[in-house]
Amino acid sequence: MKQVFQDARSAEINVAEVPAPKLLAGCVLVRTAASLVSAGTERASSEFASKNLLQKARMRPDLVREVLSKIGRDGLVATVSAVRSRLDQPSALGYSSAGTVVAVGEGVADINPGDRVACAGAGYAVHAEFACVPRLLVARIPSEAVSFDEAAFTTVGSVALHGVRTADVKLGEIVAVIGLGLLGQLMVQILKAAGCCVLGMDISTERADLALRSGADAVSASSSGFQDLCLQHSGRHGADAVLIAAQTASNDPVNLAGAVARNRAVVVAVGTVAMDIPRRFFYEKELDFRVSRSYGPGRYDSAYEQKGIDYPIGYVRWTETRNMEAFLKLLADRKLDLPPLMTHRFPIARAHSAYDLIAGKTHEAFLGVLIAYPEDADDTRHVNLAAPDRLVRPVASRQAIQIGLLGAGTFATGTLLPAIKRVGGVEMVVAGAANGSHARHAADKFGFRSCATDEREILNNPAVNTVVIATRHHLHAGQVIAALNSGKHVFCEKPLCLNAAELNRIVAAHDDQTHNDQTHEGRPSQRRLLMVGFNRRFAPLAVRLKSFLQEVREPLALHYRVNAGFLPADHWLNDPQQGGGRILGEVCHFVDFLCFLADSAPVEVETRSLPNPGQYSNDNIVCSMRFADGSQGTITYLANGDKSFSKERLEVFGGGSVAVLEDFRRLELVRGGKNRVVRSLLRQDKGHRGEWEAFITAIQAGAESPIPFREVVSPMLATFALEESRCLGQPVAVPVAVVPVAVKDLRSDDRAPDASGFDRAS
Repeated sequence: MKQVFQDARSAEINVAEVPAPKLLAGCVLVRTAASLVSAGTERASSEFASKNLLQKARMRPDLVREVLSKIGRDGLVATVSAVRSRLDQPSALGYSSAGTVVAVGEGVADINPGDRVACAGAGYAVHAEFACVPRLLVARIPSEAVSFDEAAFTTVGSVALHGVRTADVKLGEIVAVIGLGLLGQLMVQILKAAGCCVLGMDISTERADLALRSGADAVSASSSGFQDLCLQHSGRHGADAVLIAAQTASNDPVNLAGAVARNRAVVVAVGTVAMDIPRRFFYEKELDFRVSRSYGPGRYDSAYEQKGIDYPIGYVRWTETRNMEAFLKLLADRKLDLPPLMTHRFPIARAHSAYDLIAGKTHEAFLGVLIAYPEDADDTRHVNLAAPDRLVRPVASRQAIQIGLLGAGTFATGTLLPAIKRVGGVEMVVAGAANGSHARHAADKFGFRSCATDEREILNNPAVNTVVIATRHHLHAGQVIAALNSGKHVFCEKPLCLNAAELNRIVAAHDDQTHNDQTHEGRPSQRRLLMVGFNRRFAPLAVRLKSFLQEVREPLALHYRVNAGFLPADHWLNDPQQGGGRILGEVCHFVDFLCFLADSAPVEVETRSLPNPGQYSNDNIVCSMRFADGSQGTITYLANGDKSFSKERLEVFGGGSVAVLEDFRRLELVRGGKNRVVRSLLRQDKGHRGEWEAFITAIQAGAESPIPFREVVSPMLATFALEESRCLGQPVAVPVAVVPVAVKDLRSDDRAPDASGFDRAS
C-alpha cells in the first residue's frame, strides 16, 4: 500500500510502498477513502523538520540538554549514533481520515466490516491506503448522505467541538472567534448551530468573508475593528466567551481576547498560541482562561485510546469518541456546510503537492486540503525490496545466518541492528513489524530484502533460519515458541517472558526442539539455538572484570546501582500486560549480570520499595539476592534520580580484591595494593556487538548457545521471585532451574507444579 512520510532531516515528503498494517486486537482495519491535511499541526511539524540542526536546537533547548547529558554519560560516538538513528526515522503523517472497515480485531463487537467510519489519532489515522485504528478512535458515519470527504474532517471538527464545550457557551450568548482558519471556520458553524451570536476575526479578509458567508453575524480583519464589533453586538459589555483558534508564536490573540471579553467571561485557547496572560485585563475583568485539550476526554490516555477502556457516560458525557459521533451527526443533519471549506484535493501519489501548498511554496490560498485514495487499494502485507533475481532463497549451508526480524522499534533500529551489521556475516531477509512504515524503514536502512507486517511471512519463510525478536515484552513468549516450533534459531531481547506459565511453555518448546535436533540414527544435527539479549555479560569491560574475578576463591559481595530515570506511569513498559513493569522488563538484565559474575544461581531474594509519593510506578527498589555459593548481591534500581548522572555503577568485593565498573566506560581493578584503570573514552560498549559475535560463532560452529539455557532460565526465575517479593513484602525462595523438565507434566496442565518449580506465581 502507499503511505505518506516526512524525512526528519530534510522535511522532504515521500510516498512509499509499505506493507498494510497488521490488524491488532481491539482495533479495526480501514481502507481509507479520504484524509485531511492539517494546515496547522502538520505544517508546524514540516516547518520544524525543515530547519537545520542549529535552528532546531534553538527551538528545543530541552533536547539539546538531553544530548549533552548523554554525551557525558554514554560517550560521543554512542550519542551521535543515537541522534542519527532518531533523525533517520521517518514520520508518518496524518490524524484525520475516513473510509470503509475491511476487518475487525478481537474484542470489537459494535463495528462490522463494510461500515463507513471516520478515524482519528496521530499514528493511527495516517495518510495511507489502509490504517489500523483502535476502536475508540473510530466513529461510524451515520448516513450515506455524508461523503467520505466530509467525514475526513471529523478529527479537526471534534477539536472545534471540544473547544466550544470547554467554553461552556449557552444559547443566545455572544461568542468571539479569533482566527478563522479551518478550525475557526468549523467553530463558527458549530456555534451558529448551537444558537449563539458569533463574531469572527482574522487578518485575512478572504477568510473573514468566508466566515460571514458561513453564518457569522459579523466579522473583522483588524483588531480595533473587532473590538468595536464585540462592543456593538453586546450592548457595550463585551463577548460572553472568546475562542482563540489562531496559530502564532505571538501573544496578540490572548491580549485581544482579554480586550473584547466581558467581565467574568471565559477565554479558551484552542489553537497553538503564546499564553503570556496580560494581568490587567484578566485581573480587572476576573476572566477565566482555559486550554482546550485536543478533541476531548480520553485524548492522551493510553488506557482509553489503546486499550479501549471507555469513560462511563454518566460521569463523562463527551469523550473524544462521542465528540466525533456528535460532529458526524451535525453533518448528517446538514447543520454544517463543509464543501465551501474544501479548497484542494490531491491523489495520494501527489501528496507532496499538498504539503508544498500548506508550506506556502505555491503561494496559493488554501483551507481544507484533502488526500484521496483509490477504491481498489491492495491490502498486501509483504513488500519485496529487491529485484526478482536477487530475492533470497534457501541455501544449503547450515551455517548461513539468514535473519528475519520481528519488531522494528527504536531499540531494534538504534541499537540491535547496527550491532548486527557491524559484526557482519549475516543475510538480512525479512524485516517485520505490526506497523508497515517501521518495517519498511528498517528494511531500507539495514538492507533487508523484504518487509512484512504478518509474522508468518518470517516464521514460515524457508529463507529465514534465525528469528530476531525485538517486539514489546508481552509478545516474546508466543513468538519464541512459534520460532522454535518452526525450526529456527532464536534471538529474543530481554525479558524472555513475563510470567512462570509462559516460561513453562518455552522450556517445553525448547526441550521438544532439542529432541527434534537428533536424527533417527542418533547423530546430532544442526542445533537450533535460543539466545536471550543479556548483553552486559558480553561487554569488553565485563569480560575483563570476569577474568579478574576468576582468581577469587570465596563468595563475592556485589553492589549494583542503576540510575534508571523516570518513566511516566502510562509508558508501555509500566503496563502490566505489555511491559510487565520495570522489574520484569529491566531489572532482569542486572540479575543476569550478577549471576554471570558470581557464577552461581540465586536461591533467595527480597525486594523493598521506597514509599511511592504518587508519581512513580513501583520502580524505586532495593533488591537483595543470596546465591547458592554464599555470594550476596544487591541491586538498587532507582527512577528518582537525575538522568545526567551516571546510569550504572557496579562494585565487587571478595578475596582481597575490589572491582568498580562505571557505566561500562571505566573499570577499576584493585588487588595487592595495585590499582589498574581501563577506560573507554569515546564509546560506551554494553556488549551488544559481543553477544552477536558469540551467537553467530555458535551457529556457524554448531555449538551450544553462548548463554546456556539453564543460565537463561535461572535469572528469569529470580526476577519473577523479586517481583513476588515486592508484592508480598517478604523474602522469596527461588526455584531451582532443572533443565530439561518433565515435558509431559507441563503439557497436561500448565498450572500443575513440576520438578523445577517453574509454576511459581509472579
